[in-house]
Amino acid sequence: MSGTRAPQRADGLSELLLSRIRDVPDHPEPGVMFKDITPLLADPVAFAALTDALAARCAELGATKVVGLEARGFILGAPAAVRAGVGFVPVRKAGKLPGATLGQAYDLEYGSAEIEIHAEDLRPDDRVLVVDDVLATGGTAEASVHLLRRSGAAVAGVSVLMELGFLAGRTRVEAALDGAPLDALVTV
Repeated sequence: MSGTRAPQRADGLSELLLSRIRDVPDHPEPGVMFKDITPLLADPVAFAALTDALAARCAELGATKVVGLEARGFILGAPAAVRAGVGFVPVRKAGKLPGATLGQAYDLEYGSAEIEIHAEDLRPDDRVLVVDDVLATGGTAEASVHLLRRSGAAVAGVSVLMELGFLAGRTRVEAALDGAPLDALVTV
């Protein structure tokens, strides 16, 4: 995978993953086509293939930690970190972590939000791969990149299961990544 959209893989990974993502029309509101990843998670072959791909990317980028974005980034990032033999650090919504945290506020379409990490979980020599399920508008991923850099860690890249290409979040995140790669295993 490169810093641009992931190419179609000869091994059929993209096709396998797409075949396990279910379209749910009119959820959460009329006119929205929700992309449900729970069938993929329930399929041990597809979930293992996804985990292997994320772990391989972690190794390719020399990552020493995987950061998962709340909440589905936890589901994807934690097993990838275990498979890659590196640590896992959750990025949570503000107020969810006990103890001292480092936070990053960011704007949403209608309002704002804040994410946090335990700063002591990352060291200046860490190279971090950010993992999430979906890249939509890019706000959370962009904020996580800024947060991780403020913690002193280097951002090795961002890897997502699925990119919603029609929302143009890639442009926003790539600007924050400053040359580090942004990979999507599938793009819809």
